[in-house]
Amino acid sequence: MTVNMSSLTLSMDVTNFDSSTLGFSLDRTSSNGFSTYLDEDLDYCILKKLPTDEAALVLLLMDFKNGCVKMKHSEKDNKLPRIVSGLSSQGHADQAMDGGVKPGDGAKAADQIPLKTTVNKSDVSYPLHKEGNVFSFLFHFNVSTEDQQGLYNLYFHNCYNKEVKNSVPLKFSIEISISEKNPSSFLSAGEIPLPKLYICMSLFFLVIGTFWVHVLRKRRSDVFKIHWLMAALPFTKSLSLVFHAIDYYYISNQGFPIEGWAVVYYITHLLKGALLFITIALIGTGWAFIKHILSDKDKKIFMIVIPLQVLANVAYIIIESTEEGTTEYGLWKEILFLVDLLCCGAILFPVVWSIRHLQEASATDGKGMWYRVDRVCFGLSVCLSLSCLSVFISLSCLSACVSAISLAKLKLFRHYYVMIVCYIYFTRIIAILIKFIVPFQWKWLYQLLDELATLVFFVLTGYKFRPASDNPYLLLPLEDEEDLEMEDV
Repeated sequence: MTVNMSSLTLSMDVTNFDSSTLGFSLDRTSSNGFSTYLDEDLDYCILKKLPTDEAALVLLLMDFKNGCVKMKHSEKDNKLPRIVSGLSSQGHADQAMDGGVKPGDGAKAADQIPLKTTVNKSDVSYPLHKEGNVFSFLFHFNVSTEDQQGLYNLYFHNCYNKEVKNSVPLKFSIEISISEKNPSSFLSAGEIPLPKLYICMSLFFLVIGTFWVHVLRKRRSDVFKIHWLMAALPFTKSLSLVFHAIDYYYISNQGFPIEGWAVVYYITHLLKGALLFITIALIGTGWAFIKHILSDKDKKIFMIVIPLQVLANVAYIIIESTEEGTTEYGLWKEILFLVDLLCCGAILFPVVWSIRHLQEASATDGKGMWYRVDRVCFGLSVCLSLSCLSVFISLSCLSACVSAISLAKLKLFRHYYVMIVCYIYFTRIIAILIKFIVPFQWKWLYQLLDELATLVFFVLTGYKFRPASDNPYLLLPLEDEEDLEMEDV
């Protein structure tokens, strides 16, 4: 790992600043969780404290007066690899391939070459270069043992703004380039399996999409428009995963994505996300199954969900294409979480409305039928008692049939509601918790569980709403019941 702070400009004179005013902290964790030492004494700057043995931590303090970077570390310095000033041998090779060290980096190439290999001792200092008002320095380290393997985090700290006596905040502009490479890939250890994982999962979605199309062609008489919309979803998901795998493949081999493949992936990801929420909402409203026109409430839901999904996908694209340390990253990450939560809540409303409607229908179907039976039997004085009994029996059977269909639909919608809640709960909460709990090399389990949950949700939804004549969801109640009653009479 090579860290090059190529430019640091400050809004005031810092030559008299204490060495613990500005600096970096480098730590190693075993999981993707937030570093615990950053939670301690939030009003007290971490650079003012000595690192403890509880965390594998190194502090790099900028001493502007003496023109050096001092290092503080815990007593057990074997927790972290040896930090060396300048470029590594691999870094020099990369610089040579790129045309050498650029003069705008803030340090000369001769100064960047490490004069000696230095171990982590408390008196170690590195040169802090200055050209005009621009400061720069460079260091690297190599992970050589299994004990040193982990997830490394580099934080920049500005302790000047935390001191109460400083009424004028210190403004700064910093440019840092970090080069990270594992022995076989530029990806992190927990992301190396992702290209193969996405390719395998894309094949699964392609298989279930092909099977779904086969089912639709086999039962054409029972197919509705929503079924073809459901068929487009697994194919769009499969394409999105293929392009995502290609994007990660180039990052793994070259260290940076190819813009063309990244743009194609973002487009398919946007289509997949919008299509998923639209399909779930349409199934929840019962469109094309039990009604062909959306109500005003249903239309309002789509007017809310579709723009929110577009905003959520824009936030996701910005997060994927920006660095984690930028200001925009944190803002768009919060926007993505909030918008995604609103979308998940909005798509539940059509299902809840359908359940309430079916509950009312199942409670009133029998009463309405018995009222019409009495009206027919006693309103026709010329009918014989035998004929009246025949009408009574036939309408009773029809009432029981309609009530049974309503109850079956109600049961199906309740199952669908539970499915949506479980899918949202698992992909938005449980999978993310697993991401922060598992060790760093198993970080890909989060993506695996997320894709498996999506696959299971697609399969169960297709099974529940398959085009079949015996599916209770597709058994429509008779539209003109009074005409049938009079024909029986």
